[in-house]
Amino acid sequence: MATAASVWAKGPKLYRLSVSRPQATRRFSENGDKGWLRSLFVHKVDARKDAHSNLLSKKETSHLYKIQFHDVKPECLEAYNSLEAEVQNKLHQDQDYPCEVVGSWNTWYGEQDQAVHLWRYTGGYPALTECLQKLRTNKEYLEFQKERAKMLHSRRNQLLLEFSFWNEPTPRPGPNIYEMRTYYLKPGTMIEWGNHWARAIKYRQDNKEAVGGFFSQIGDLYVVHHFWAYESLQSREETRNSAWLKDGWDINVFHTVPLIRSMECRIMIPIKSSPLQ
Repeated sequence: MATAASVWAKGPKLYRLSVSRPQATRRFSENGDKGWLRSLFVHKVDARKDAHSNLLSKKETSHLYKIQFHDVKPECLEAYNSLEAEVQNKLHQDQDYPCEVVGSWNTWYGEQDQAVHLWRYTGGYPALTECLQKLRTNKEYLEFQKERAKMLHSRRNQLLLEFSFWNEPTPRPGPNIYEMRTYYLKPGTMIEWGNHWARAIKYRQDNKEAVGGFFSQIGDLYVVHHFWAYESLQSREETRNSAWLKDGWDINVFHTVPLIRSMECRIMIPIKSSPLQ
């Protein structure tokens, strides 16, 4: 088909079909579609010149974090929480182990009958290795592992670094509920994610809801975990809605959404021994 007209043959004669065209294309409004279209091209991300772990993590500390996900048999959850708390307290207080429990929770909404534990290793990978070597010869801990295994369906973990622009997770009083938002990013987008959230985090500090932000190093890769604390689900809704009233929050959301492959949200309740209450 021609662009201005269509021509075809029928017997010995030629016929021409005229096609009308609008005389002018639709114009974008200055403050509407044109502004939206321009926003697609204004952001520029510099090429990577280093590993994202070096560019995004805190330089002043050498903390390494481990997050554990334990899927517990429903009938064992209460006994599991008691046993886990007992062992965590011993490790937390033992100066020979360079590790500490940051927080422990049961999932309320999300994966059911699940426990989530966040550990901090002061000294990075050497501290993690030291702890593992000592635990292999700790008879009490080995007995704990055997007993715990009877209570679990499955377990998995990840090693994490913390984003440099997030708060350092510190103990806080309760009662609070915690939200862990997990983002599975497209490979190669971690630097861009960090660039945007370094600006976006300022919009989420009014109620001191920001607990910590981490990205994976070992385990599932290109995974981000954001931890938030709220007084209640109603407080969560009000706090999140208030962010949309601030000029600039919507732009950060607009730029980060295309970086995400998938995401999930857990609402969690701290167990009694958790430093984060």
